[in-house]
Amino acid sequence: MSTSDQSAERSIDYLSLAWIRELTREVADSTTLAELAQRHRIGVTQVVTDTPEGDVTYHLQVGDGFATFGAGAAEPEDVRMQQDHETAVAVATGTLNAQEAFVTGRILLFGDREALMGAQEVFAALDAVFTSVRDRTRYTV
Repeated sequence: MSTSDQSAERSIDYLSLAWIRELTREVADSTTLAELAQRHRIGVTQVVTDTPEGDVTYHLQVGDGFATFGAGAAEPEDVRMQQDHETAVAVATGTLNAQEAFVTGRILLFGDREALMGAQEVFAALDAVFTSVRDRTRYTV
C-alpha cells in the first residue's frame, strides 16, 4: 500500500462521528484540559448547519477537573455557536480567522459571552487538540 493510500485510510471526514470520537478521545487524554477544568467551568455547544450529512451538533464540557467532548448539545449549556458548513471548514483550515467570522456574523453566538471570554485558556488548550486531529482530517465543502 502506498503512503498516499495509507494517509487516505487514516483520514477522518470533518464533522463525522469518527471525527467527533477522535476529538472525544484526545480531549479525555489532555492533562492540560483536565488541569484547566479545575479552575474553569463552561459548556459550549457548536452547531454546524448545511453539512453534507445535515446539521451537526457537538459540545465541549469543562468543570470539576474534567473536560469532555462529544456529539450533541452541552448540558448545561452556557454558550451556543452556530455557523454554516462553509464557514466551519474555512475556520478549521485557517482560511478564515474565527474572530473575523464572529465580527461579520458568519458565526452566531448565543448565551453567556462573559463565560466564553473567561475561558480563553481552555480554548487555547483545545486548539492544540484540534491541531493534532487536523492533520488527519479531510475537509470538503
